[in-house]
Amino acid sequence: MDVLIKVVVGLHIIGIASLLGGFLTQMKAMSAGTARFVPAMLHGALTMLVTGVALVGLNQADGSTLNTVKLGVKLAFLIVILGLVYVKRDEEKVEKAAFGVVGGLTVANIFIALLWT
Repeated sequence: MDVLIKVVVGLHIIGIASLLGGFLTQMKAMSAGTARFVPAMLHGALTMLVTGVALVGLNQADGSTLNTVKLGVKLAFLIVILGLVYVKRDEEKVEKAAFGVVGGLTVANIFIALLWT
């Protein structure tokens, strides 16, 4: 079970890397007002959702104690990210505020995962 959990954690990290990488590649375009949500951002967010749910299930099955408040906050942030990216995925330009919210919540999600014990 331990190996399976680590593999799913690895996939979860790949998802966050895709989401954050897509955001970072659009930073220059954001300052010019031409940023858009690239497909990698949507796929990364969906990967995070699927692997996050799988991790909760695997850890519960393994008998680990879970911080449900932390997981709820992370899920809420991810739902906002997914909602914004999904709704605005076909637009040529995305408002700076919406793009900044996605980037900020992504970074916040990373730090919540690392610092909230």
